Amino acid sequence: MLGSVTGRGGRRASQNSSVFGRTLLVHGPEALLSERAVNQRVAAARTERPEVEVVRLTGTGMTGADFLEASGGSLFSTATALVVDQICDIDKDLFEMVAAAAADPGPDLCLILVHPGGVKGKGLVDRLRKAGVERIDAAAPRPWDVPKFIAAEAHSTGLVLEAGAADALQMALGDDLRTLATALAQVASDADTTRISPAIVTTYFGGRAEVKGYVVSDAVLAGDLSRALEQLRWALSTGTAPVQVTSALALGLRRLGLYLDLRTSRMSDLDMSRAIGVPMGRIKDLSRTSRGWDSLGLARAITAVGRADAAVKGAAVDAGYALEAVLLQINGLRRRGSRRS
Repeated sequence: MLGSVTGRGGRRASQNSSVFGRTLLVHGPEALLSERAVNQRVAAARTERPEVEVVRLTGTGMTGADFLEASGGSLFSTATALVVDQICDIDKDLFEMVAAAAADPGPDLCLILVHPGGVKGKGLVDRLRKAGVERIDAAAPRPWDVPKFIAAEAHSTGLVLEAGAADALQMALGDDLRTLATALAQVASDADTTRISPAIVTTYFGGRAEVKGYVVSDAVLAGDLSRALEQLRWALSTGTAPVQVTSALALGLRRLGLYLDLRTSRMSDLDMSRAIGVPMGRIKDLSRTSRGWDSLGLARAITAVGRADAAVKGAAVDAGYALEAVLLQINGLRRRGSRRS
């Protein structure tokens, strides 16, 4: 998940070479992957030279004197691991100094530079690229790649995921890697078994407020009105915010609309999951749900959810009534679409 690591001149860095006298650029917005890359390099520095002094700076407000002092070693240690976070905020006047140090850190310096992605500070990133420093990409994974992270994380914690468990966890908790990693650690600590089924995932995480909204959405779009109303009342009674329900309905309708547009394109399930932005296991669910819908009914349902969203945000006196009303509208539109198919 962390991407490739390349050395100067595009050469792959030797896994056995010293981390001192080298610079690592960790680039990308995914905080968990970024932190792990930094921690791995710092741990390697400590293993190689236990006396190493670890120094942390942030680009925000960092002066040239700060950087020179930190990168030049100290009276107490002959080795330094210097981590500079948020290099996007480093003053442009310091770009050349930092780039020069990155190009030639010296034998006693392990330099780690962290950039959150985006265009800010691109001039420094370009200089680092030209200097040939190693780079680890900490990019946020696409939704269809998240199950790979879940599988790898489960393996690292000693868990075995049964078929459908990774998709169930992603559907329950979303795509945030830190949340998923924490959830797997919790299951590994609490569960009586190392084999994790979709049912176990639901037991642990099915009560989250945002999950309840998606249960309502899935039920009504599939034509199960009684279950949708039952789940709506339970969700509201247990603290789910009405706006979480309308958000789930809007997302479900958008994804269904994309599926309706793409289903005749002869795309594979994998390509379709990428285009829609859902786990591949959701494509069969969308296929079943789509049988009761046409484009006109879907468009009217989206409009109805937009009105309901405005209602629960203050335009209506009773948000619960507004949500029940929109579920009835959606169900009616679905039945009309079903009769046409």
